[in-house]
Amino acid sequence: MTAKTKKQFVEKEDVVVKFVGDSGDGMQLTGTIFSDNAALLGNDIATFPDYPAEIRAPHNTIAGVSGFQVHIGREIHTTGDLCDVLVAMNPASLKANLKWAKKGATIIVDTDSFDERSIVRAGYTENPLDDNSLNQYNLIKAPITSVTRDSIKELSTDVKVADKSRNMFALGIIYFIFDRKFDTTFEYLDTKFKKNPLLSQINKVVMTAGYIFAESVEALSSQIHIPKAKLEKGKYRNISGNIATAWGLLAASEKSGIPLFLGSYPITPATEILMELAKHKSLGAKVFQAEDEIAGICSAIGASFAGSLACTSTSGPGLSLKSEAIGLAVMTELPLVIVDVQRGGPSTGLPTKSEQSDLYQALFGRNGEAPCIIIAASSPANCFYFAFEAAKLSMEHMTPVILLTDGYLGNGSQLFRIPKMSDLPKINPPIAKANDKDFKPYRRNPETLVRQWAIPGTEGLRHRIGGLEKENIIGNVSTDPQNHQLMVDLREAKVQKVADFIPEQTLDGKKDADLLVVSWGGTYGAVHSAVEELQAEGKSIAHTHFNYIMPLPKNTADILAGHKKIMVCELNSGQFVNYLRMKHPEHKYTQFNKVQGLPFFVNELTDAINKIIEEK
Repeated sequence: MTAKTKKQFVEKEDVVVKFVGDSGDGMQLTGTIFSDNAALLGNDIATFPDYPAEIRAPHNTIAGVSGFQVHIGREIHTTGDLCDVLVAMNPASLKANLKWAKKGATIIVDTDSFDERSIVRAGYTENPLDDNSLNQYNLIKAPITSVTRDSIKELSTDVKVADKSRNMFALGIIYFIFDRKFDTTFEYLDTKFKKNPLLSQINKVVMTAGYIFAESVEALSSQIHIPKAKLEKGKYRNISGNIATAWGLLAASEKSGIPLFLGSYPITPATEILMELAKHKSLGAKVFQAEDEIAGICSAIGASFAGSLACTSTSGPGLSLKSEAIGLAVMTELPLVIVDVQRGGPSTGLPTKSEQSDLYQALFGRNGEAPCIIIAASSPANCFYFAFEAAKLSMEHMTPVILLTDGYLGNGSQLFRIPKMSDLPKINPPIAKANDKDFKPYRRNPETLVRQWAIPGTEGLRHRIGGLEKENIIGNVSTDPQNHQLMVDLREAKVQKVADFIPEQTLDGKKDADLLVVSWGGTYGAVHSAVEELQAEGKSIAHTHFNYIMPLPKNTADILAGHKKIMVCELNSGQFVNYLRMKHPEHKYTQFNKVQGLPFFVNELTDAINKIIEEK
């Protein structure tokens, strides 16, 4: 397609686009199609869907607004702070998201949806398109609904079909703004609607109409070009953190030769892990959707005892219900992976929002002395590697591992370079051999303190197992005080010895920088970007990011030493910083915390860091 008037081209390193509308307006699909197109054209991407918490919120109300944010560019670490382009399909979505638009941003609205009733339901007293309140933005008034209906009247007179296609009109406008071609998207539509070619044709026509409309808009005289990302050679795909987690578990099953079992109960925002693994029976995965959280983890423990790579997935409320069973896995010293996709709490809290507030629960939320390995992923893509690592550590060290991700990672997506299985490390579970005359259920490897995994049905390996304390080496039930002390110490020491098998902590910056910024888990992208920006300004600042939490890497003390100030940034009220105060009390820590159900913005981090630097 060629423009009717000569267009100018502007090159930008990165751009943030946000699609917002009512539930049912197709914003998630529109954002996904655009992000996939950007990835296919070689851009780096990061996405984040923003779901309403209410299942059936009233139409045209702020409670029902659904959104999808896409950050595309040459090198992307976050989903972006404020958006450069905002597509708002109704008054409620504009009101809810205008605060996330940059001054001067392009705002595209469906003028047909701004009727008096919708304006009032959104909480406006007058039409925002006419009261000059949007003068500081590049406002594009598009009659999306009416033009969509007109464009397909020769194909269908069904108003419902037309209105469901409005999102494709908006997508056509976006494709014009960013000078995108339709071919890959049209192929996607043909595949999606293979059984109903008419729907594919309708969506193509509507998308084309949106593009043609944008050509005629004087306020869109400049098209934006985004340079391709510098990517390592390989095969890439756009992947969400939850799908990456599921794939990491599948990869660990293959590398270990141990069949995968997932026993889980659906819970936002972790359900997609259950759904994804259910698709892969051909890879040997067995999935059990339990009637509740307790049944889910207990079925996994049974599967672990029977010789499976056992996993359970949940979020904060479910993790609390699983706490007693986690203690059982600690006592029996069986491998078990617990994936906690954290969300806002407490209680049911903010089901569709993200926090890092389950760390205390992961560290301390069990009765008795029940240590677990705890690791945390830091991007949607590396959820794959940390799920793999969680399974590896759990099987090789015969103890539960809690993998912490969060809603921001689980639902968000980014480019993922698909690894070769041959490049992944081997996993060597300590499986006991049949008829081993020296077999004792709690005899330990002297270097790792790990007991052997005795699979039921293997000749000569009969032993007692359960939640009562075990006699050292023999495994009989024991209430002896000295034995209990010994077993508690051994289980703790076994977990601490994992520090010998995990990578050392790394530092981005100088060892003696004035300020050390500390982060963990899903905050990596924002904190890294903020520190990188300030380092470029010549600030004496370094950054260290923790993925291994229990135990901490062996060189943690060395990393923390040598800095005048240490600032810990996390999406809770200070859980990791208090953990560091416990483990390394020799330092004085300051902290920056946010508990709003939102990720960190780079600009708020740079402001906070600058304030700490300037303090005497």
